[in-house]
Amino acid sequence: MDVVLELGVAFLAGLITAVSPCALPVLPIVFAGAASGGRRRPYAIIAGVVVGFTGSLLAVAWLLRELHLPQDLLRNLSIALLFVVAATLIVPRVGEVLERPLARFSRRPGGDLGGGFVLGLALGLVFVPCGGLVLAAITTHAATLGGGERVAVAIAFALGTGLPMLAIAYGGRRAAGGLRSFRAHARELRAGLGALIAVVALLITFHVDRTLANVGNPFGSLDAQKSCTAQLDFSGRCVHETAKLADLGAAPNFVGITDWFNSKPLSLNRLRGKVVLVDFWTYSCINCLRTLPHLKAWWRDYRQAGLEIVGVHTPEFGFEAVPHNVGSATKQLGIGWPVALDPHHATWDAYKNQYWPAEYLIDKRGHIRNEHFGEGEYDRTERLIRQLLGEPGPARAQLADMTPTGLITPETYLGYDHQLADYVGSQPVPDRTADYKAPKEVTQNGWALSGRWRLGPEHTTAGTDAELALHFHAADVYLVMGGRGRVGISVDGHELRTIPVNGISRLYTVLTRPELLDAQLRLSFTPGVSVYSFTFG
Repeated sequence: MDVVLELGVAFLAGLITAVSPCALPVLPIVFAGAASGGRRRPYAIIAGVVVGFTGSLLAVAWLLRELHLPQDLLRNLSIALLFVVAATLIVPRVGEVLERPLARFSRRPGGDLGGGFVLGLALGLVFVPCGGLVLAAITTHAATLGGGERVAVAIAFALGTGLPMLAIAYGGRRAAGGLRSFRAHARELRAGLGALIAVVALLITFHVDRTLANVGNPFGSLDAQKSCTAQLDFSGRCVHETAKLADLGAAPNFVGITDWFNSKPLSLNRLRGKVVLVDFWTYSCINCLRTLPHLKAWWRDYRQAGLEIVGVHTPEFGFEAVPHNVGSATKQLGIGWPVALDPHHATWDAYKNQYWPAEYLIDKRGHIRNEHFGEGEYDRTERLIRQLLGEPGPARAQLADMTPTGLITPETYLGYDHQLADYVGSQPVPDRTADYKAPKEVTQNGWALSGRWRLGPEHTTAGTDAELALHFHAADVYLVMGGRGRVGISVDGHELRTIPVNGISRLYTVLTRPELLDAQLRLSFTPGVSVYSFTFG
């Protein structure tokens, strides 16, 4: 929403609040306090109201941000308050009990300016709950804005509330007569208004206002708004890039989770009120690992603003379902956000997911607002995160996108569950140790075995004299390996180095170059080393 429009809506919401039935007990106090002093006293009273009200509003917004309280907390409190207001209107005795504490402020002694300001300050503080659902909308929105914009919105709302009070304060006895005339005929009207407010509160309790968001919330559905990033086209004209947020419905909960790392068990209900980024990943996936610097930057920059990242670790290989392996990898990779182990793909299936990595961006109500599969689009994802958080200004993360853009060899699996795609060696023998022979030259993107190997569904395990040949086109070559031993590396007949293999099964960097390379890779293995898949960059 444009800042000017935000301020206008906040001011209008303040006007509505000032003339709402809930404000009626306060208005006579404003009149009585102003009538007892000089001409400048009304200004002092309203100044105090604005300062007290704005300070309270910003304090509540600050508490929401710092304590990460669910935004629905204010909604629920406001609903309860509406029922209380309805009771005060329907049952006069209840109204009298609630008005009694306010009456003390109209009798506070003091000079025109000092005493008037103190009176207004006290009224501003006690008037905070009076805004009901309107105030909840303003406060909830204020909690998502940046500092300067939040202050401006709060002041605009307070000024909108204060102007009608200033008019009453300066209305003299004619205004007082108007109030007396209203009260003389108001019993039936108050009861009717109370019943109406009670019905509205009941409808809101059952979320009818979610459909009619703009009725109950003067800001409308803030999460559904569009954010624009100004850019210059080739002619120098200003254009806008629109980051659209769809509403893909309620996000599935975390199900089938056997272990949590860095956190106690979480649910989307517990995370209500936060913006949640669900990241489907697995620790041996190079595509997932390349997203980690961006996730770490977002976690660092937006955690305090209300972002929660939940990494759902859904295994591709059996060793990735072992809790010890996942916990060790999470620690070694420096991941600080909650990680859920989804060994049977239950949460994966609940989201109908098919990719590593996959990012699901969830708003504060628990609805999926964006999906992204694979690497890339980090700038766009950050803009959407900021949009849902209500963070003004440019993106903070300034990380290079390392997603490969050139044509490279595709991921290559080394177990027969994947039909041995691009395998070009001698006849494979599943689930038995056998001798293999590789051709002298392997065709583009092809691979072959030589020596003794045991071919399995997920991985293939080296025996004696085991070698693997691969014709690749890439700058970087990665290989998922397990077991214990050593792997010798040669490229186009030139021996490079030896990799020690030990510890948990994981991704190893075989080769890295500053530019694309088309070459024959040959690896030699000591017995007992298992290979799962090649990936490239």
